[in-house]
Amino acid sequence: MSQVRLLRGKLQREQAFRLAAQQQVKDLEERLRVNATNSSLPPSANPRGAPKPTVKRPTGRKRGAQMGHKGHGRKLLPPEQVDHRVEYRPRVCEHCRASLDKEPAELVGRHQVAELPPRAVQITEHRSFACRCAGCGKINRAFIPASVRASSIGARLSGAIGVLSALVHGSRRAIEDVVSDVLGCPIALGSISARERELSDALEGPHGQLATELSAAKVKYVDETSWYRKSVEQWLFVAASASAAVFRIEKCRTRSSLKQLLRGKLRGVFCTDRHSIYDLLPLCRRGVCWAHLKRDFVRCVERGGASEAIGQGGLDVCRQVFGLWREFREGRIGRWQLQTNIEPLRRKLHKVLQDGAALGIGKTSGLCRGLLKREQAMWNWAKVPGLEPTNNLAERMLRPAVMWRNKSFGSDSLGGCVFVERMLSIIQTIKLRKQNLLDYLARALAAHRAGLPVPGPGP
Repeated sequence: MSQVRLLRGKLQREQAFRLAAQQQVKDLEERLRVNATNSSLPPSANPRGAPKPTVKRPTGRKRGAQMGHKGHGRKLLPPEQVDHRVEYRPRVCEHCRASLDKEPAELVGRHQVAELPPRAVQITEHRSFACRCAGCGKINRAFIPASVRASSIGARLSGAIGVLSALVHGSRRAIEDVVSDVLGCPIALGSISARERELSDALEGPHGQLATELSAAKVKYVDETSWYRKSVEQWLFVAASASAAVFRIEKCRTRSSLKQLLRGKLRGVFCTDRHSIYDLLPLCRRGVCWAHLKRDFVRCVERGGASEAIGQGGLDVCRQVFGLWREFREGRIGRWQLQTNIEPLRRKLHKVLQDGAALGIGKTSGLCRGLLKREQAMWNWAKVPGLEPTNNLAERMLRPAVMWRNKSFGSDSLGGCVFVERMLSIIQTIKLRKQNLLDYLARALAAHRAGLPVPGPGP
């Protein structure tokens, strides 16, 4: 009997080892299938052979603009903004060869050519003189104003350097080449960094104003991505509304970091992903991104077995949710009808999640239990004005930051991180408000150099 017990125990251990190995193989195979359609992986990082995120059906039409398509060609500048004019008038009549010099002419055609002058910048030399008084013999000297001597680079050109750095994501040496060779202004490499520091200091006040504004916003979209400081991972947070965005770099992705982003005050309604740091928000003031849900259900389908039915049921609900949202956004249905139409979808998804939680399949059941815990937040978009079912706004705000990070590998100092925070906040806010970025940066630097309060972006 003892021998039987030993063999039974060994068999049980071997079976447990085999099951663990099988599960590990399944997990590794699932990791190999990760792509942009079933995870937060960007399409640019898709592995070879991965399906395209969006498969468009061929329409049979030719590429390019179609008949009836509204044109988006270059618009002519108004006459008062034209620098030079070249006029072409007929000299003689094509029919009888009579002179037309004294005949009145009517404007029938306009064509504008834009050109870059040999030197695009204007160099202004400020001179101070000294004079000896003829009466007393004393020497009197005029001084160049301190605001002029503050920098050899004007406010607008300094703003352009900031644009080349933060918007175009150019390296400092590349910016030096552009300013010297393209704009015609010799500049030292160290001056590029000096202008970035000055611009960062000038934007301290406006950045704080944006953080206060976002903290008081009724609806805001929040997301985060990795950043690096001296190759050490940090976290870049963003909070965005329909008219403003604010960024902040923190050492850790924690709840206290989220509070620091919004001056410690978590007011209003938030649209987020399902990371645990956002669980401190009450469910009644939180929205969950349905684009993330769709990707998770795709992974359930690809997992196969009993998980496939759960994933397919979730995807069916996702398609109908996005269809209803499209109809609401286009004005074909009102909010009352939207809320009425989602009730059967809500009950259907609740049943799918309950079935999935009872499956006992690790990742699928864990996903369903997590969604049941946050179920109220999944449907708040239908009743909260200004709240959308996806967190796409925050992700669009982060996209330029991700491109900047991939090219620069992050920042090398705390000052560099601060420059990133403030410039991204201003750039995205100006873009949301459809204003001119360079005009604003020039005004901000001019006020900063004059010792005046720096105005925030206009409404």
